Amino acid sequence: MSVSDKTIEASNSSTCPIRVERPLSRRLSGSQKTLGTGMTIERFLPTKQLRMIGAWTFLDHVGPADISGSDGVQVGPHPHTGLQTFTWMIEGELLHRDSLGYTQLIQPGQVNLMTAGKGISHSEETPANSPAEFHGAQLWIALPEQYRFIEPAFEHFPELPKTEISGLDITVIAGDAFGLTAPAKFYSPLMAADVFALDSQLAVLKLNPNFEYGVLVLNGDISVAGENLDTTELLYLSCGRENIEIKANKGSRFLLIGGTPFEEDVLMWWNFLGRSKEEISGFVADWNSGESKVFGKVEGYLGETLMAPVAPRGASV
Repeated sequence: MSVSDKTIEASNSSTCPIRVERPLSRRLSGSQKTLGTGMTIERFLPTKQLRMIGAWTFLDHVGPADISGSDGVQVGPHPHTGLQTFTWMIEGELLHRDSLGYTQLIQPGQVNLMTAGKGISHSEETPANSPAEFHGAQLWIALPEQYRFIEPAFEHFPELPKTEISGLDITVIAGDAFGLTAPAKFYSPLMAADVFALDSQLAVLKLNPNFEYGVLVLNGDISVAGENLDTTELLYLSCGRENIEIKANKGSRFLLIGGTPFEEDVLMWWNFLGRSKEEISGFVADWNSGESKVFGKVEGYLGETLMAPVAPRGASV
């Protein structure tokens, strides 16, 4: 997804305070952004304090929202490179189109994974006659240097592995966790799970001590390792933990993401993930030319194509 406001900032992973301080945990507030034609979303990665969790370099929480009487999500064609986009749908529907020719409707409990690699463009929209409720999350995953210019690809996963632990209904949506493996292919060690509280008993979840983690409440209230959380904050947990205690009110839902710390420095400007100012400037110029040789063209979207903002001089992109 791509924001439509003009207040974007460059994200440079080498300037991350948390990576320098290595705290055991840290609570991080999100920031509101405007998505497409006007839907407000909450962005939790990147922030000035924390650029990445493992290879996860971007996290938007969209909804829950009632989109009846509105156009819902309408994000015109826009480019990506050097990353994978990961969409998890909880309520509602979203229609994906891309420059490879894929058109895919995503519904609750499903994942869309788009590997941008050397370059791809796509659009996202709420289709006609969709349910009024809309709720989901989109994340981006940085590709390591040896893979960031691979051929672009798109995959849809309608079924994902599930388990139950101490009253928590867990869907493993990415990577390996809790004895399960999600079907999507990634290029760094990572995981993600959607967790729904069937009741409010105390649960202990096993973690990989080589991973750093993030916990985001999607609905309700939970307590993680003694920290009380709601939907306004992301909890960062450093490497070295073998388990965490969770107490979630019945009906609460949260997202758990993790991965080994990403060793490479990355630069993110708008929808581009690169390694240098010159590289980012080249991506911007190619897309804004209107005849992209890198990102292709999306067919079938009826709205306007998004233009890439040009980085101001001196910006740390």
